[in-house]
Parts: sequence; C-alpha cells; structure tokens
Amino acid sequence: MSVDAAFALLSWYDSSRRQLPWRAERGQSADPYRVWLSEIMLQQTTVAAVRPYFERFTRRWPDVNALAAAPESEVMAAWAGLGYYARARNLIACAREVAKRGGFPDNEAGLQQLPGIGRYTAAAIAAIAFDRHAVAVDANVERIVARLFAIDQPLPDARPAIRRRAEAFMPAERCGDVTQAMMDLGQTICAPREPRCIVCPLAFQCAAHLQGLQNNLPRKAARKPRPHKRAFAYWLEHEGDVLLVRRPERGMLGGMLGLPTGSWAEQPVAGEGAPLNLDWTPAGSVEHVFTHFALDVQLLCASTAERVPEAIWWPVDRLGEAGLPTLFAKLARRGTEWRDAA
Repeated sequence: MSVDAAFALLSWYDSSRRQLPWRAERGQSADPYRVWLSEIMLQQTTVAAVRPYFERFTRRWPDVNALAAAPESEVMAAWAGLGYYARARNLIACAREVAKRGGFPDNEAGLQQLPGIGRYTAAAIAAIAFDRHAVAVDANVERIVARLFAIDQPLPDARPAIRRRAEAFMPAERCGDVTQAMMDLGQTICAPREPRCIVCPLAFQCAAHLQGLQNNLPRKAARKPRPHKRAFAYWLEHEGDVLLVRRPERGMLGGMLGLPTGSWAEQPVAGEGAPLNLDWTPAGSVEHVFTHFALDVQLLCASTAERVPEAIWWPVDRLGEAGLPTLFAKLARRGTEWRDAA
C-alpha cells in the first residue's frame, strides 16, 4: 500500500470505525481473549448474528480461564444457533490449552498451534491483539485487493496473487488498525454488490473503480450444484418428555443434542434410526442448508408408554434450555405443533 493509500485508509478508519463489543476503544489495548472469541464466532457468520452471542458469552465467561473451566455441555448449549459446531468444540479445547499455558501466544506461529486457529485467524489475532506485522486475508480483503489492483483471475486461483499484493501494502505500523479498517471497509463500503465507490477512501487508487470494473471483481469460478440429501427424524414422547440423543463427536452437529435420525442420504431408508417400532405419524418436513449440501428432513411423531432406558428424556416445556442446533430447533417446533394438535 502506498503511503497515501495507508494514510487515507487509516484516516477514514479513525473517523468511521464501527463500535463493536469485541473492539478496543481508541487508545486502549485490545484484549486477546475477546479478539480470539470474536474471530472464532465470526467465521462464516455475520456481525449481526454474532453480537448477541458474544455479549452473552463474555458476561457468562469474562476471560479465557472462566471459559476453560466451564462444562463442555454448557458451552455447546450457549453456542447453539451459531452453526458450524466444530468451532465450539475447538473453542473449548483452545481455551483449556491457553489457560494451561498462562495466556495466548503473541505471534502467528504460536497461535496456529492452538486448536481451531488457522492461518487467517492467527494473523487477525496477532495483528489486532498484539499489533504484529501480520496479514489476515479473508473474503473482505480478497474483494478489496482484487478491486484495488484489478486482479482479473477468478477465485480461488487468484488467491496467491491477492495475498502477495496484500502483504506488499501492509504498512509497518498500526497493523491491527489496518486489519480492522479493511474489515470495516469490506462490510460497509466495498460490498460484494454495488460497492459505494463514491465514499471509498481508496477510490483514488482503485484500478477496478478507475476502469469501471468494480462490479465484476473479484471473479469467481462457476459454482457446482449443491447436493441435496434427505433424512427421517423422530419425535418420541413419554409423559411430557421428548427423547433426545447426543450426536457423535465427529460429523455434522457433532456433540450436540438433537432428535434421533436415520442416515442423511439421497435416498434414506424409511424407518431407519427409529428408536422404537411404533405407528409413526408424519408431521411435515423442514429444510436446512449446510455449507456443502441441503438437507430435507421428514419428521415422524409418536407417543409411547414405554420409556427407552438409558436415554435422554427432556421436558417438552423446557426444550429451549436444551441448546438444540437450528436444524433440530426447527424440527422441535414441528413436533410441538403435532403435540398441540393431537
């Protein structure tokens, strides 16, 4: 980045920076715990969705030692609804490792040794929390840099060139502020569609803007169709309780509570995964989109006088406390509708 561009970006950031609960006030030092927690939560999730979760987490667990000491089930329940549940499992493992070490490493290499911290997250924490000269390249930075230098090669093949350009324009000082400025610029001005170039502090140096290409960059390779899977889920009641299961640690929604299901496949077998051989009543279906596939789940409901032994029976009127992930929360609403209509 030229001296003029760096000055323009930081001047804009100083006057227009977003107020975020994990961001240090001007003149204050960043808290590595809050920076780390926010970066993990923000992976593939919006600021608007993360904000209430972050505020609840930090009220309940105000530092990494408190989080490290928390029961895993409580953390997973508090995470429910944010999705990508492997992040929550890594969050717990990372907190415990950091507490054991006595604090976060202050450099990229050390941070990448911790569970759940990859190249981007390590660079973001190093820059924001410790003001290290680190380059965090996320989707916002990819978009800004591709436009700034009119990089026409489609993603993902353009990523090496984008990283080289990003590394070259990172100034020697205020790396944390530049990192956050790029985040803010990508979120508020250099948007994926219809960027607001008229108010962009880098428009005077943006090759895409000067050539009228800003709406065409970055170019992306054609998407492959998202696979579609189906499954059956089971709502089984006994005297006001519903049967829940703990999903395997590995796999989708690992370690979370949910309704019993069969396999998730293109053509699932009817009745597979049913906890008992009963006369099951169809209660509609829900669709849920994961990163790599869409899932359509048919809910089957029944009541039983037989209590499945060694199982998790949860009061229906307290299901909100179970920390069900979004897919199973949708199915639970179908189950309660069936229950009310019965």
